[in-house]
Amino acid sequence: MNSSFLHFSSITKKVWMALLGLFLMVFLVVHLGINLCLLRDDGGRWFRDAAHFMGTNYIIKVFEVILFGGFILHVLIGIILQIKNWFSRPVRYKISNKTTTPFLSKYMIYTGAIVLTFLIIHLFNFYFIKYGWVTSPVSPLEGGEPDFAAVARSLFGQPVYSAIYIVLIICLGFHLYHAFQSGFQTLGLDHKTYTPYITGFGIFYSIVIPLGFIIIPIYFLI
Repeated sequence: MNSSFLHFSSITKKVWMALLGLFLMVFLVVHLGINLCLLRDDGGRWFRDAAHFMGTNYIIKVFEVILFGGFILHVLIGIILQIKNWFSRPVRYKISNKTTTPFLSKYMIYTGAIVLTFLIIHLFNFYFIKYGWVTSPVSPLEGGEPDFAAVARSLFGQPVYSAIYIVLIICLGFHLYHAFQSGFQTLGLDHKTYTPYITGFGIFYSIVIPLGFIIIPIYFLI
């Protein structure tokens, strides 16, 4: 890793963390929109068309590189900031447990780790199949393209997999809730007039987005 990156101030890292986090939140909306195509009673046609477009469009391919780069940088900055925070409070276990730190803020690194775990599982189950790095659990479409609609039905039809998926998505919701609030504060957008609206939208977002993802496995289970 470039040493100059490590020597950026904590404020600079937090600003980048916030910007990258908000960028990833926008992507989640797009991703959810595509996944909800699975709920259409069309045999998976809409979802297959969306997956085909996402896998073949050159603009999307460039965006994928940016997306993965943004996510990796977001994770690295989060780890660096957390380690720096731990080392800056060497007697943290000896002080009183009374603190003004928001509850979820203290566990952001852990919910972040869970989100990373979820992403790795998701990559193995879907993204890596596209490149042939992982064998598809279902037969491919005519022409050899993976049938991601059938893959989703196969996975979400398994109660254990769906239960794990739902738990991980709930953890994502907690992560999003605090990330949304702290992101705007880091960017200096904390104001008595519009902060309540930002807070309200953050609560709405951190409930609706995870709920949208959770609906999909429940749909296939019932």
